[in-house]
Amino acid sequence: MELKIEPVSAKNRKSVLALTAAPGQEGFVETPAACLREARRLRLWRPVAILAEQTVIGFAMYGFFPREGANGRVWLDRLLIGGGQQGKGYGKAAIGLLIDRLRREYGCGEVFLSCYPQNTAAMRLYQKLGFAPNGEKDINGEDVLVLPLAETGNSGKPGGIS
Repeated sequence: MELKIEPVSAKNRKSVLALTAAPGQEGFVETPAACLREARRLRLWRPVAILAEQTVIGFAMYGFFPREGANGRVWLDRLLIGGGQQGKGYGKAAIGLLIDRLRREYGCGEVFLSCYPQNTAAMRLYQKLGFAPNGEKDINGEDVLVLPLAETGNSGKPGGIS
């Protein structure tokens, strides 16, 4: 499966805005429209479309927040694989691509994300990929998870992502 990530643009915006969560997941992630509004207000966010071939199948936002923690924090946030595209391995593949992008773009040693504990499928996936709860809650009451990025390794992939 070939996935790619590209910034949300006039070319893909309509497809990004059409993405919806699977039934039962609606409250776990903000809509792409709400995320894009937030990214316009807070320029630290980088909204991206996730494409399989030329089809938008997902959305995410990421950014570096310099006032968080001792040295700032890089956040991977708002990951949404469209409801009709789930169960195909896209989530795992997209996280791998996003982690690689964050490592290159920010040179970070760790990546943070947050997830509602009752979103058990997402929590299982994040933990399988090496993210671990750090005991914090975000402003929405979500558990904060962190992935330490290996400095070197055979695969070059962080947290066991392959």
